[in-house]
Amino acid sequence: MMIEHVIAILLFSAIASATPGPNNLMLLSSGINYGFYRTIPHMTGICIGFIILLSVVGLGIVRVFEAYPSIHQFLKVVSVCYLLFLSWKIATTAPKGMEGGKSGNNSHKPLSFLQAASFQWVNPKAWTMGLTAVTAYIPPIDPLLGLALVVVIFGIVCVPSVIIWTLLGVQLKRFLNDPVRLRRFNIVTGCLLAGSLYPVFFSSA
Repeated sequence: MMIEHVIAILLFSAIASATPGPNNLMLLSSGINYGFYRTIPHMTGICIGFIILLSVVGLGIVRVFEAYPSIHQFLKVVSVCYLLFLSWKIATTAPKGMEGGKSGNNSHKPLSFLQAASFQWVNPKAWTMGLTAVTAYIPPIDPLLGLALVVVIFGIVCVPSVIIWTLLGVQLKRFLNDPVRLRRFNIVTGCLLAGSLYPVFFSSA
């Protein structure tokens, strides 16, 4: 039963981590615009930030939301505002070679470790993944051990996921070496990131 439980968590974490979402879209964009090595703090911040979020959720922050619904609503407003800001930031990143592109790249930098880690607290997909993992895969018997297992598995799965999405961006840069096409890609990515807010607008909570 333990092996089956571990396999189930592995499958869920792999699918949830690898599918498109705010984190992965931003990594894709960062890989294209800044390269792999400059995106390492961003990748690390995502993994560490989500592990912390998952741990805190598992230790009972859900009960805080149940007792004080206004806190949850406040986080939703913050997440919408911050994601819209990031969407605008990505969409307006000007590639080198375009008019004003040099100054645009100086003003737009890849996310730092702290920015990426903090972003997990206003990332709708991160909250959905965390809440689902806690409610579906942590047994009522020995919940601390169950939480530790979920955290370890998600931590392991997160690493290849963020690397793959960043490398995908790096590889796509070869096909987006034209500044105009890269600018269009940034605009589309920014719009897709803004569109990822639909779970927030259509959730009943």
